[in-house]
Amino acid sequence: MISTMPDTSFFTTLKNRGLIRIEGKDAHDFLQSLITNDMHNLGVDNILYACLLTPQGKFLFDFFVHKSEDAYLLDCEGGARAQDLYKRLSMYRLRADVQISSEDNIAVYACFGPNAPGLPDPRHTDLGKRSFQKPDHCAERPFEEWDKRRIALEIPDGSRDLVINKSTMDEAHMDQINAISYDKGCYIGQELTARMHYRGLGKKHLKMVRLSDVPDRAELRSQCGDIGLALVRD
Repeated sequence: MISTMPDTSFFTTLKNRGLIRIEGKDAHDFLQSLITNDMHNLGVDNILYACLLTPQGKFLFDFFVHKSEDAYLLDCEGGARAQDLYKRLSMYRLRADVQISSEDNIAVYACFGPNAPGLPDPRHTDLGKRSFQKPDHCAERPFEEWDKRRIALEIPDGSRDLVINKSTMDEAHMDQINAISYDKGCYIGQELTARMHYRGLGKKHLKMVRLSDVPDRAELRSQCGDIGLALVRD
């Protein structure tokens, strides 16, 4: 059983984050036609977690969508991964009235406590609030503390746990961490994602394992301390 975070205020600096900014009168519909989640569920007081897939329903990118006054902000993996996401979105832009820009490296914080800034991580309440603002007057704790909690909750961390062009949404139980809407209609990769969900076709799933006792033929992914996430046959 995973205990909840303590009441004391603290924050963790999340590693390797980038930012994609999408603005223009077609920005909402542009994202709605591409990503796994429903943009109609996004407001100024919440964050939307979603993925961008291949037409065959395989993982490409995951990100957190924030709504600002004049744009949508995608908190995504940083560095080359942010550049790749920018290029992919630009490829889909075609005649849509949207402007896309990117930053390879930005500061994102996981914040905890009664007065923590930011908005709740939509994947699980025990992951705190995500914020672009560094909290004042509270202690910083190591990234590894947050990362170990994430692994214990069996929540993937982008391409650390999901194989680009190979992993499916089903193997990571992405619907259980609020990454998928099955009611929104078409998006890239929707057909296979829905088929695997409704027919129960997945045979392997990401699970927490003890590094001292990794199952045979398990594919070990991210690790922290004595635990890791691994793709394990059911």
